[in-house]
Amino acid sequence: MSHYCVRCGTELVTRITEGHELEACPNDDFILWRDPKVASAVVVEVDGGVVLGRRAIEPGYGLWCLPGGFVNDDEHPAEAAMRECLEEISAAVELTSLIGVYHVPKRDAPSMVGIAYRARLADGARLEPGVEMLEIGVFAVDSIPPLAFPSHRYVLDEFLKSQASAAESSTRRVVAEAPREARPSPAPAQPRPRRKP
Repeated sequence: MSHYCVRCGTELVTRITEGHELEACPNDDFILWRDPKVASAVVVEVDGGVVLGRRAIEPGYGLWCLPGGFVNDDEHPAEAAMRECLEEISAAVELTSLIGVYHVPKRDAPSMVGIAYRARLADGARLEPGVEMLEIGVFAVDSIPPLAFPSHRYVLDEFLKSQASAAESSTRRVVAEAPREARPSPAPAQPRPRRKP
């Protein structure tokens, strides 16, 4: 697909810039930088499982995914994550922690910077499929169905690592805070009986 200079309308040509092959204007200094898109993904915990939606749109029609999507230009990534949950699983959520920030490489589209959050349903929230989902399900983390995106598998793996790490830290803290077994105090020395001469 051809691209054109936003300043003069000339068709862009390939040029090496800072070690990258990019499209640039032959008449001025305009360069079409391939900046990554920013996307959110949310692991919503419900009853010991995680919420997934079965996609009603491409890419990945009929496969399962975490709630999430692209961050708008005027949005904080956390706000985008909560908005996507409202749109896709029809539920308000409370973000509880950041799982991580990761890179999603693409060949035929701009790469992405993914930001993954852990969340729980807000009080009174009920799960319902939004317009982009065929259905919603809660799955045990060891019984995840086929996912639409490899990046969502990565997020779930990172979520499991964070759970294991939190459990290990909690165990260490409990052991460290456990009261030490009290040693018996030495009995007071008894006076020795005197010998009679």
